[in-house]
Amino acid sequence: MEIRNIAIIAHVDHGKTTLTDALLRQTGVAEEGVSMDSNALELERGITIYSKNAAIFYKDTKINIVDTPGHADFGSEVERVLRSIDSVLLVVDAQEGPMPQTRFVLKKSLELGLKPIVVINKIDKPAADPARTEEQVLELFMELGASDAQTNFPVVYTIGRQGIAKNKLTDESKDLTPLLETILAHVPASDPEKKSAPFRLQPFNLGYDNFLGRLAVARVYEGTLKNSDNVFVKKPDGTARAGKITKMFTFRGLVRVETNEVEAGDIVLIAGLPDIYIGETVTLDANTEPLPAIEVDPPTIALNFLVNNSPFAGREGKFVTSRQIRARLERELEINVGLRVDFAPERDEKAQGPEGFKVSGRGELHIAILLEQMRREGYELQVSQPQVIFHEIDGEKMEPFEETIVDIPSVYQGVIIERLGQRKFVMSAIGGSASGGKGHGRVRITLVGPTRGLLGYRSSFILDTKGDGILSSRVVGFRPYAGEIKKRAVGSMISMTTGKALGYSLWNLQDRGVLYIVPATEVYEGMVIGNTSKGEEMSVNPTKNKNLTNVRSSSSDEALTLVPPFELTIERGLEVMAEDEYLEITPTSVRLRKQYLTEIDRSRAHRKE
Repeated sequence: MEIRNIAIIAHVDHGKTTLTDALLRQTGVAEEGVSMDSNALELERGITIYSKNAAIFYKDTKINIVDTPGHADFGSEVERVLRSIDSVLLVVDAQEGPMPQTRFVLKKSLELGLKPIVVINKIDKPAADPARTEEQVLELFMELGASDAQTNFPVVYTIGRQGIAKNKLTDESKDLTPLLETILAHVPASDPEKKSAPFRLQPFNLGYDNFLGRLAVARVYEGTLKNSDNVFVKKPDGTARAGKITKMFTFRGLVRVETNEVEAGDIVLIAGLPDIYIGETVTLDANTEPLPAIEVDPPTIALNFLVNNSPFAGREGKFVTSRQIRARLERELEINVGLRVDFAPERDEKAQGPEGFKVSGRGELHIAILLEQMRREGYELQVSQPQVIFHEIDGEKMEPFEETIVDIPSVYQGVIIERLGQRKFVMSAIGGSASGGKGHGRVRITLVGPTRGLLGYRSSFILDTKGDGILSSRVVGFRPYAGEIKKRAVGSMISMTTGKALGYSLWNLQDRGVLYIVPATEVYEGMVIGNTSKGEEMSVNPTKNKNLTNVRSSSSDEALTLVPPFELTIERGLEVMAEDEYLEITPTSVRLRKQYLTEIDRSRAHRKE
């Protein structure tokens, strides 16, 4: 049986997973309702976070499919997957056209010499313009320096939701057969000669099973491997250690099927190597040359993960100690290749606070997803404000820059350009928006500026565009330091007492800014319960009740009308927190607090600074 290996790549929400699910159903390897996105966080957010693989069978050919994330923060997942496959399906929304992450994933594919198949999806959208989208994709290929062979890409038009594919827009179609035929025609089959070469396999993903221990998802590049074979695991530097394969699986749909032998070209799951890492090479001979290491782009932001030392510490979490947090981060590093952790126990110098570890990631969402997973597992901790990672190159201070595309109603373009201009962003292009089509009063603006300028901006963007804008970005590399950015226009509203917040107090406080809490929320001294619109810090008493009297008056019984609060989630907290604050994260709560809880301590710290 021939084997073809493909990855599905695209910008977030352009329809990768929906298309993959339709392929699984139509080839009979998955039932209705079964989806590639199975993680609880993925289902809640409607995005792919982890790359996953499945296998479909069509015309005596096994097609291994890897579904990749579309969000820039999970780019490290995409990078390592692209090394293990032979071609990519580049999915592009027929209405939005190429977006920042389309460029990122396509650039990586072209650099590896892959020849993409372009899938123009969602052609049934009211404002879809497949012809213009195809033109924009061709321009992007040429801009990224694609070869003639890569630029001569096949195009398939699809409606992922309905499971329909067409070679021409005028064709009649009722299923995805045209897409499957295109895959067979353009994706190279695995070379039969490689089956007789010395065995080499490289993991691109890791998993865990309660019975089998650590599992490695890997591409077999050369040779044949039998169950129970003794193997050598080689690092990229050539050092080797011995091991033994205990079980092997291949895939049928999303289900793993046990097998006794695997051969070159296939994607397999192996058990029995408890210390295997992504990018290592498994061989049968200690002298076999290891495969090249998997390179991943460096992190752009860093923050401290600290032991929670708030007055409510230990109430809600199961794992609260420095040792437990360290063990969890060590486990995460095994599978999350975009993450870096400095385990030298360091105290937050400014707050002289608890022990912690410096964690670096690819963006706020990358870190927020990790924190969300940890809290769901029962961990309790607090984190400092995310800071951009600076580099010094030839004596010059450099920082990460991002290209940002905003797709907004034209009435808001002035305010968005002004807001991002204050954050050191420079406009590089402006034109009619793909997502609105012609005459829909929308505009697409491309700006380039420092990552620092985007930290904490997304919430403001939603307010500035009344929720009708799309903002996406991608890191474009390190450039000279852009200078000081004044971002924070609001101050903190800090509780000066411990107790339960009362509706009467919050009713009086809501005119001063935006509240983060509801009545009956337990608060402590130093906890941030909201922000102040005038920008100054304000200590308040949210537990104060109304003074009662036995004299009735018409004004004393007026109804209390509370504005719904700005509820803190991990992402929102990371955006709105100030430099002298911590975000306290427990299995049931997300709280913002000052590093120094009492006003006297805060005053002392300010004087020292």
